[in-house]
Order: sequence, then C-alpha cells, then structure tokens
Amino acid sequence: MLGNAHIKPRKRSDLLAETIMRLIAERDLRPGDRLPRESELQAQFGVSKGTVREALKSLEVQGLIVISTGPAGGATVVEVPLERTLQFLQNYLFFREVSIEHIYQVRCLLEPEMAAHAVPHLTEADLAALERSIACCDPTHSREPLLKQRQEDVNFHDILAAACPNPFLRFACELVNEMLRQLIVYGNRTSQAEHRRFGEANAESHRQIVAAARRRDTDAVRRLMAEHMQQAASSVARMKGRLQGRLILDAATRPRPEPRGAVRTGKRPKLSDSTGS
Repeated sequence: MLGNAHIKPRKRSDLLAETIMRLIAERDLRPGDRLPRESELQAQFGVSKGTVREALKSLEVQGLIVISTGPAGGATVVEVPLERTLQFLQNYLFFREVSIEHIYQVRCLLEPEMAAHAVPHLTEADLAALERSIACCDPTHSREPLLKQRQEDVNFHDILAAACPNPFLRFACELVNEMLRQLIVYGNRTSQAEHRRFGEANAESHRQIVAAARRRDTDAVRRLMAEHMQQAASSVARMKGRLQGRLILDAATRPRPEPRGAVRTGKRPKLSDSTGS
C-alpha cells in the first residue's frame, strides 16, 4: 500500500498557475485583457517573485497568456492557438498507435454533423469563400500548384467549421483538419494524375455541398458530406496516405491557411507532403 510519502508534492508555481487561471475565469477576462502586475500577484497570494514568474511562464507555455517586457510590460490573456492545442494532443498520443484510418473514422462521424449545423449560419460571405476555395482546389480550372490545391481541400472544411455554432464540435473538426494539414504524407509513387483525380473528386463533392447549403438543405448537406468523407478516406488509402512517423508536430515553423479561404504564402514543402480533403 502506498503512503502519502510516495506522492510528490506539487510545486507552488503550479498551484499558483491554477489560481491565476481561476482568477481569469472569475474576473471574466478575455483575450487582450491584462493580468495584475507581478508585484500585485506577489502581494495578493503571498508568494515570491520567482514563484510568480515561474507560474506566468507556465501559463505562457500553455498558450494562455503572452508576457511582454519593459516598463509597460506584463502578462496579457490570449486565445490558445489551435496549433498549440494540437501539439498537446500529439504529446498525449505520442506512444499510441494512431493511423490515418483512425483519423478518418473520427472524421466520417464528425464532419457531416458539423456541416449540417453550419448550414443555417452560413453568410453570403461564407458561401463566397467556399466557392473561392473550390476554384482554388479544382485542378480542372485552377493554376495553383498541387500542394496549394490540396491545402484548399482542407481549408474548405475549416470555413464550414467556422460557421458551426457548437464550439466543441467546431473545435474537434478543426483539430482533425489541422492533423490532416500537418501530418499526412502520401506514398512516393503517387502520380500527379492520381493527385489530379483526387482533386477533381473533392472539388465536385464540395460544389454539391455548397449548392445544398445555398438551398439551406441541411439533410442534403449532411448526406453529401458523409459520402464525401467516405470517398476521401478511400482515396487517401489508395494513395497510401499515412502519418509521418509518430505524431510529431513542428507547428511553429509550418504556415497554416487562414480559416476563411485564404492560404498564406511561404516556403512550399514537396508534393509528397501535401494534404487532402
């Protein structure tokens, strides 16, 4: 039987970090709001300057605050970026055998419901962004490089997710999309013709989904998205899509497309690193 002596006491800085998180919630602080200065936190909680700084650094590492230096410096509340959340998830999954098939099983369950929930909330600007995304990812008409086309396949789904009123469902779908964007590679023998067929099929599915969304036909959007996810999963398997090694992320160095249809420019990885819808 283990006694209390075997339980390692928690660091004061960790306890203070949790206390500061409760303070943020109790004061209903939002991204952009400032935390009390270090000296105020030190006096309020009766801890040393080093403990305060260690606690704040822990919260900064978690993505909850940013710390600036100088006379007007201090800690500011920020929204945790999706990339940071994915990094924590990947750390959790690091020693578990997660396959591309597992990811698509989840995606097939979530995406149809997310899209259906988004339909009543799509604005004309959202629909226009979806149509621009289709124009970018359709290899029949687009002059964009294949990598950018495949990025837009995923970006299409982020635009829908941004309109979903269920924040947890939106988050779950965006997280899966980010995993696809960051982690999937295809077999070296996947030809450009195969990528083209994949892109054409995705673009056609996306067009049908947008047409149904414009009619505000929720049931049709749910059905079409379910069919699209099944087709995409089969195509990725045929193209020998896989996760690159274990779930390892270098999100800080990889550009992420904007959620409303625009793709950032920057250094382009090889086609074998491209993602798909």
